[in-house]
Amino acid sequence: MSRLAVLGNKLYTGDAQYDFVGRRRRWYAISGLIVLVCALSLGFQQLKFGVEFTGGSVFQVQSATGSVDQARTVVAEAGVEGAVVTELNDNRFRIQTEALSVPERNEVASSLSTSFDVPVEQIDVQFVGPSWGAEITQKAVTGLVLFLILVVVFLTIYFNLKMAMAALVALAHDVIITIGVYSLLGIEVTPATVIGVLTILGYSLYDTVVVFDKVRENTVGIAGSSRMTYSEAANLALNQTLVRSINTSIVALLPVLAILIGAVGFLGAGTLEELGLALFVGIAAGTYSSILIATPLLAALKEREPAMQALAKRVEQRRSGIASGRKAAKKSATGAIDTLEADAEGSTAEATGSVAPKAGAPGVRKQPQRKNRSGGKRR
Repeated sequence: MSRLAVLGNKLYTGDAQYDFVGRRRRWYAISGLIVLVCALSLGFQQLKFGVEFTGGSVFQVQSATGSVDQARTVVAEAGVEGAVVTELNDNRFRIQTEALSVPERNEVASSLSTSFDVPVEQIDVQFVGPSWGAEITQKAVTGLVLFLILVVVFLTIYFNLKMAMAALVALAHDVIITIGVYSLLGIEVTPATVIGVLTILGYSLYDTVVVFDKVRENTVGIAGSSRMTYSEAANLALNQTLVRSINTSIVALLPVLAILIGAVGFLGAGTLEELGLALFVGIAAGTYSSILIATPLLAALKEREPAMQALAKRVEQRRSGIASGRKAAKKSATGAIDTLEADAEGSTAEATGSVAPKAGAPGVRKQPQRKNRSGGKRR
């Protein structure tokens, strides 16, 4: 059996445990710091939305001798400011601008054709109206809100409201971190990004539900016992599902990492990069939140219930009684051993004659010598 299998077996049986729930403040602090950085980035730097959301014009030109700075300069000389130029695979350049009229698009295409020395017919020109972009944005937000509502309803019916609340906090944690990474790196948010975010929300929820199901199994009828507290039972469930969660996450991250490497290293930046980044960050954040955020938060919410507080007191009293009994038994055993050792030492001393008889004890009486009063010898 491999070491990982041995460790997994020990975690499942409780022979080895890591106190995830007891150290929840540490995980809250780490997540709070990451979320704060992402929130500040979203507030100051904001997101860079793609043309599908904002509307605009997109030009694609292929040239083996061109450069990003050259394309940006050409578009600026044509009277268009704020163009976003991206180099794609096969020496292709993508130029995104604000919504342009037909004459303005023709002028930009003509300037690109002259500067890059390519026929104007080979320049791909696309136009996305602002109304279509607004419709896409509205549908994305509607889909996200509907997904969250269904999640709350499902978890409340299948588990309980507190589990649904903990799962929602974990989902919000994953979304903020994923979108914050896009803001920090300055990567465009496209429909592929939305697809990736919705996908990782489902993955994160799946991982959380598996852990919650084990928590429910460990806490059935726990209010009427005095063996362990709710937090301890939840922590045991985390340890029992830890190896499975890590293995599942690694298996899911490897193909996503391959997509990212292929998109950036071989195919150039594009849809695969936008989708792969959302999946990679989201899966990693979802694994973290399902283990270190959702379940510890659930335990904290449940420990506020009167029944769980009474359970914690009973567990403490039971363990105090067991500790006192063991201490008394140990003290009694120590006293008995001391008595036996003292008796043994006394018997040994008496046997060797090294002990003086006590006062008043019967023994050999020494007779005093009689002296001759006349000073002569006794005849």
